[in-house]
Amino acid sequence: MSAPVVPEWLSPLRSAVRSVRPEQLSRFLPPADGGRDSAVLILIGAAEGGPDVLLMQRADALRSHAGQPAFPGGAADPGDDGPAGTALREAAEEVGVRADGVTILAELPALYLPPSGFVVTPVIAWWHEPSEVGVVDPAETASVARVPIAELVEPANRFRSRHPSGYVGPSFSVRGMLVWGFTAGLLDKVLTLGGWNRPWDGSDVRELPAEVLALSAGPGARG
Repeated sequence: MSAPVVPEWLSPLRSAVRSVRPEQLSRFLPPADGGRDSAVLILIGAAEGGPDVLLMQRADALRSHAGQPAFPGGAADPGDDGPAGTALREAAEEVGVRADGVTILAELPALYLPPSGFVVTPVIAWWHEPSEVGVVDPAETASVARVPIAELVEPANRFRSRHPSGYVGPSFSVRGMLVWGFTAGLLDKVLTLGGWNRPWDGSDVRELPAEVLALSAGPGARG
């Protein structure tokens, strides 16, 4: 069986990721020691609305990153075949992505998530044969959406969010989701690397909603 053909419009992204450095993706780099290996799947497909990206909203009851929109992913298991294996397994468990419909394009440099201590390898993939996706386990996932890249780069859907810690980073308001933090920062970089980003108003800075902060603070803070 011949390998799936990757569309030409993904060529700029495939070319750019070959030389990308970790500091281009995040200011949080893995520590010399410690951290738990994990991976996320940045799955790019195409539908009637054009190219899209698969996002999920994490369940509110999770102990870390509760309620946050995210790429499918999670901690590595001993039997995984590297970061790509972790990303594909987690995407299957969380939202039902079938690995045989996915073509891995690249593994980006590992990054660090200080709140949870995860060392995260982003895995970029082409969804050459999209499968039915949805919530597999409500305890982990609240919702799933294929978000068109056209919506993500629409300037009206772009702004920056300020966390009480002082961190200010890119955000997206799409499909009823506020995408912020690590996921938004990584998504912004991938859209830039792929040549999709459009100019938007970076001076529009908004405070994170109280309900978002309460979820991100963890179960103890929510009572």
